[in-house]
Amino acid sequence: MPRSIEHIVFDIGKVLIHYDPNIPFRRIIPDAEERRWFFENVCTHEWNLEQDRGREWAVAEAELIQKFPERAEHIRAFRKHWPEMVSHAYDGSVAILEKLIADGRDVTMLTNFAADTFVEARHIFPFLNAPRGVTVSGEIFLIKPDVEIYHMHANNFGLDPAHTLFIDDAPANVEGAKAAGWQAVHFSGAEKLRADLAGFGISV
Repeated sequence: MPRSIEHIVFDIGKVLIHYDPNIPFRRIIPDAEERRWFFENVCTHEWNLEQDRGREWAVAEAELIQKFPERAEHIRAFRKHWPEMVSHAYDGSVAILEKLIADGRDVTMLTNFAADTFVEARHIFPFLNAPRGVTVSGEIFLIKPDVEIYHMHANNFGLDPAHTLFIDDAPANVEGAKAAGWQAVHFSGAEKLRADLAGFGISV
């Protein structure tokens, strides 16, 4: 029997809002093979993750441009066109978030996000201001699945880990939460999330 849940913590990217760098880059680098090479070798996932860890964009761009000077325009385009990458919210999971808050549940967010782009995201998607609070990796120089970020979030928001449920689309981040003593579920869509919540006795 699962433990009772007193706190619910949402990831953001690919749980509440869509994220896909290909959206602007299909226009910027029309050739699919060249675009794939660019994301695998230049503006890689690992490179972008360091901005989530707190590295400033100017530093990140300068380092890459030094290595790939012929790609300077494309490298700078990544940050410039970032708002296009977060093209829409996931209405189903946003509705769940808002229902939980309306029902008086304690809801917070824990996200791997660059500090400055998160400020923009809050303007684009006002529902990100609805939960009680958020831990943004880029503001504290820690990223999931480092267990320390879960401990910090729990301490800062007064959460009891054993009675906290975390929702994330990345299996590694789900496991990180469990390692910190939290309950956690893997997000793959709103209907599964409703079923997962129901398994904890939470109806939305």
